Amino acid sequence: MPAAPVASVEPLTPLSERVFELPDEAASLAFGERFANALRATRAGLHVHLLGDLGAGKTTLVRATLHALGHTGRVRSPTYTLVEPYRIVPREDDVNELEAPRVYDIYHFDLYRFADPAEWIEAGFREYFDGHALCLVEWPQKAGALIGAPDLSLSLDLAGEGRVLTARAYSARGKDCLDRC
Repeated sequence: MPAAPVASVEPLTPLSERVFELPDEAASLAFGERFANALRATRAGLHVHLLGDLGAGKTTLVRATLHALGHTGRVRSPTYTLVEPYRIVPREDDVNELEAPRVYDIYHFDLYRFADPAEWIEAGFREYFDGHALCLVEWPQKAGALIGAPDLSLSLDLAGEGRVLTARAYSARGKDCLDRC
């Protein structure tokens, strides 16, 4: 099958940007908890890009977020499976008595092994991005413009023993979430 053309995309202009110093693993785990709380409050599906070199802490951040949302099992890196699905039922204290509990459908992608952006389409991942699920995507650049614009991007850079996380919101939903972090 011939490679799908990659559309050229103008650089996105963020609606909001914040920088978080994460001097150690405890700070990274604390940010994961704040992010989970922001996700609960926004109650919307989000498309989140996770950027950073190998070992920058992308999967650690996902693991902290999932555990803070209530996932009690193992959080695997989807390097070989490409996607790991999670379904999390909210804790009792997350549910307003006037509304039904919202189940969190979460998909953790790792596109590191993609050699061509067309693999994004061939893998059939587009259906996951319907706006209802939380899609956390490591190495989104491997899918090129085919993956679409994120609501939020979280970029991790090494800084001594810790990390610097630069968060950029590209949609109103992403900005709402970022403002709550």
